[in-house]
Amino acid sequence: MKKYTDTGKKDTRSGFGAGLTELGKTNPNVVALCADLVGSLKMQDFIDENPERFFQVGIAEANMMGIAAGLTIGGKIPFTGTFANFSTGRVYDQIRQSIAYSDKNVKICASHAGLTLGEDGATHQILEDIGLMKMLPGMTVINPCDYNQTKAATISIAEHHGPVYLRFGRPKVANFTPEDQKFEIGKALLLNEGKDVTIIATGHLVWEALQAAEQLEEKGISAEVINIHTIKPLDEAAILASVGKTGCVVTAEEHNFLGGLGESVARTLVQNHPAPQEFVATMDTFGESGTPEQLMEKYGLNAAAIVKASEKVIKRK
Repeated sequence: MKKYTDTGKKDTRSGFGAGLTELGKTNPNVVALCADLVGSLKMQDFIDENPERFFQVGIAEANMMGIAAGLTIGGKIPFTGTFANFSTGRVYDQIRQSIAYSDKNVKICASHAGLTLGEDGATHQILEDIGLMKMLPGMTVINPCDYNQTKAATISIAEHHGPVYLRFGRPKVANFTPEDQKFEIGKALLLNEGKDVTIIATGHLVWEALQAAEQLEEKGISAEVINIHTIKPLDEAAILASVGKTGCVVTAEEHNFLGGLGESVARTLVQNHPAPQEFVATMDTFGESGTPEQLMEKYGLNAAAIVKASEKVIKRK
């Protein structure tokens, strides 16, 4: 089994900020909009270097989406920035009508996703955003796992024509993917090969999946780990190849099990290769206030939960 090293914990939102800053230097059509959360979205370096390409919309997220849609008509590539809850739930009508339906080249960049927003509680956390976005025709949905991958994804989506939802988080998490990686939309990454169970993870749960695989190895269980950074379009071929070998799967995500990655994997399997599946996700519930670590523990979104689910699904084969 390949061992992965955390090179130093970093927040994925800073990966977005670094990617946006890079785009400011290399792509003159990239513009940025923010709904009064510049510091939280790590956009200040881009603003300092490109003040004429930044629009502070204020606490008016619906207006931000409409402005972004309009900017695409002139050939600009707008990156909008606010919390995931406000990037989706608050502005769903504007995204659906002005961006998705019209196939506008807007990049909806959403920080503070999932439970790990932490102490701000359920009103600011969102656990249904992936479902909201993946159901929109033509919307690409990306959920990278660490700082390096978020930076690479941010740079990559500027070259992709069409609406994109890019989801990332607030806390500092393990940074373990290559610094010089090339991000390929829609291409799953096989992190570890195994024969007993497939673990498919996204976002913050990818590192937890790798830790779970090490713990399972100590128990004599060989786990294959796949990083699904792009939830739509889904790399169905990679999923089917892996589950065809292992015969069972665990999906892991910081999201409701209804509408998330797990549901997309389940649909793929039921249509092509039915197999036992267990879900590591929140179970149709809102979050609450607490530290990210406390919340991930309480809601079962960690390596221990993945190990338990893996042992359970293997027995179902």
